[in-house]
Amino acid sequence: MLPYRIFYCYFIMSTFKAAGLPLLLLLALSSCSARIEGSVMAGGAAEISIRTSLEPRTMILIRSLKGFMGGASDGQILDGQSISRSMALAPGIRSVSLRNTSPQALEGTISISHVGNFLSSGEGKFITFTESTEISSIVVVLDRDSAPELITKLSPEVEEYLSALMAPVVLGERMSKREYLDLVASIYGRPLADEINAARILASIEFPRRLKTVHGGNFTGNRAEFDIPLIDILVLEQPLRYELSW
Repeated sequence: MLPYRIFYCYFIMSTFKAAGLPLLLLLALSSCSARIEGSVMAGGAAEISIRTSLEPRTMILIRSLKGFMGGASDGQILDGQSISRSMALAPGIRSVSLRNTSPQALEGTISISHVGNFLSSGEGKFITFTESTEISSIVVVLDRDSAPELITKLSPEVEEYLSALMAPVVLGERMSKREYLDLVASIYGRPLADEINAARILASIEFPRRLKTVHGGNFTGNRAEFDIPLIDILVLEQPLRYELSW
């Protein structure tokens, strides 16, 4: 289980912003740094631009594991084309174009056909989108029930990276943030645990009209800003809830 656990770290943080809120959240489920710019349009469509990269110590860990399992330890850690193909098949996504800027970094765009359908499965939704001429809103809830299901819809590569970091949200284990960081430190060393603890996802999203309320972030005019600690997502000690109305 250890090699599998140590392989899930990077691509869930690219969209925590209404339409971007979901993707950032997912791309953020790894020890990475991510910046997202996006817009949610009338009707529920969304466009997202993302830049993300593995943190240095996480990169070293993944390289070592790949070498241990017989892979090329000096090759590409994140495969932009492979992740694009996997994500393009997920519900609610119109198109994905990601490219490597280095073996451990990606940038590109994601087009979402409808925020309310993003990564949905039957009755299972983690985004609720409502729209009217008077007020529209988006509610994003990530908890221990919705998060594992979302992860399975992403690239297998992403799931492996998160498992490699022994993320409780992936393994189904319940522990506090402190317990998780202590676990990582006991196996991989305190510097890696500190790197995970410091990692954040930054998202900036524009909406069709001036925002009225934002829970979980800040806003000015029609733009919302989110600063999300990675550790909150990896552990989900408490459910994460984001609400916006405009």
